[in-house]
Amino acid sequence: MIVPSVLLSLGAVAVAPPAVGASAHASPRAMSLSAPMPTPVLRASAASGGHVESVVAAVEHSAHPLKSTEPQGGLRDLDALGRMVADADVVGLGEATHGSRDFFRMKHRVFRYLVEKKGFRSFSLELPWSSGVRIDDYVLHGKGDLKDIAREEFQGAYRIWNNQDYIDLIEWMRAYDARHPHDPVRFLGDDMGYAGPELYQRVSGYVADSLPSLSERVAELYRGLPPTTDAGTYYTEYLQLPLTEREERAARTREVYELLRKQRPRTAADRRKHLWAVQHARAIHQMAEGFSFDITDDAQVAAMMKYRDRTMAENVAWWHRYSGDRILLSAHNTHVSYDSFDVRYPKTQGAFLRDTLGKDYVSIGFSFYKGAFKAFGTDDDVIRTYRVDAAKPGSNEEVLDRARQDDYILDLRTAPAAARTWLATSRATWNIGAGWPDPTEYRTALGKAHDILIHLHDVEATTYLGNS
Repeated sequence: MIVPSVLLSLGAVAVAPPAVGASAHASPRAMSLSAPMPTPVLRASAASGGHVESVVAAVEHSAHPLKSTEPQGGLRDLDALGRMVADADVVGLGEATHGSRDFFRMKHRVFRYLVEKKGFRSFSLELPWSSGVRIDDYVLHGKGDLKDIAREEFQGAYRIWNNQDYIDLIEWMRAYDARHPHDPVRFLGDDMGYAGPELYQRVSGYVADSLPSLSERVAELYRGLPPTTDAGTYYTEYLQLPLTEREERAARTREVYELLRKQRPRTAADRRKHLWAVQHARAIHQMAEGFSFDITDDAQVAAMMKYRDRTMAENVAWWHRYSGDRILLSAHNTHVSYDSFDVRYPKTQGAFLRDTLGKDYVSIGFSFYKGAFKAFGTDDDVIRTYRVDAAKPGSNEEVLDRARQDDYILDLRTAPAAARTWLATSRATWNIGAGWPDPTEYRTALGKAHDILIHLHDVEATTYLGNS
């Protein structure tokens, strides 16, 4: 059956067709939140012979070895990545699982490099806009306690972000801003899975101060919408509402957004306040609109996924346009790529950003040969550690791992011809989302999905800090 929490999945989503007579209001314990790679059935000849050996030689020739994935220490080995990124304003950095510490630590390390060497100033995560607002306040001003914020905002499918590696990254950002108050780094949540009460408060507060004639109408339209429970409970219950009620709520949030968008503030200070109020109202509407699709219809679920990725891309582009910041965008490989790994994702965030930014967007994917990760159990929704053995013969990862470098960076656009031809062919690949196990087989042509690849031989699971 189609799972009502499908929109909230992180990374690739496994969506089964509804069973005859099945309820659309499935228990959260029935959630299927991931798109892992099953054991592929491959012909041995696909990974053997002189052709593949020439591919491996080409990869070895052009790969730049990584010294470490740890955020601390020297960064000189990332200079090659800096040259590959060049002058791009937004860099999408994926992950092949949603729960491996090496991907998260490498993101911390890459962000530190981009901040110190390339002038990047914002980190964007696959997290609701309202959650990002709270974390940004912490990063900029030290407002609140990070452990409390993480516990309250990283809920439902997003609770997998409540891990030590992301806490370390956010704490590093806070320490950086304490040292550089006039040139800070910032945190952005670009997703639409939740709109917290602070967004409603900010929009209503702006209207009361600057557009008092609209206060009564905005209060009427928002009546009953702000969350009064924890985030996880709120969006689980929201998707259990009848479709007609969810559509009516989306119509109300759209009216508030349009009312504010049409206003024309007179002063520069008012324009800035208005800009943020409109974006907050837009984020509220994004959640309501995203949850107004018919989750019992496969075509509507695909449309909902396309809407989600477009929304994430639009929020990143908005932040870049109005802050002027260069941004490191963190998400699953599936979202930062140009080509979807899954027919249920008609168009990805990376593809939308390429349409908007052109060459100012660069996509970096991660691959790995073997290792461990945290994930939701798809049968019980409990977070635990899982491990996968060596990648199967003929898969992307098995061939990439034959190179003499254990961990390396590879520019997929400028690799030798033998490698580029191989990279342009679709083949089995690790693509593990937020849950495990999932029998879906994933295939991708890495050269069509990303501009750059970071390959790691072995990964370990992150340390989860929340309660399953």
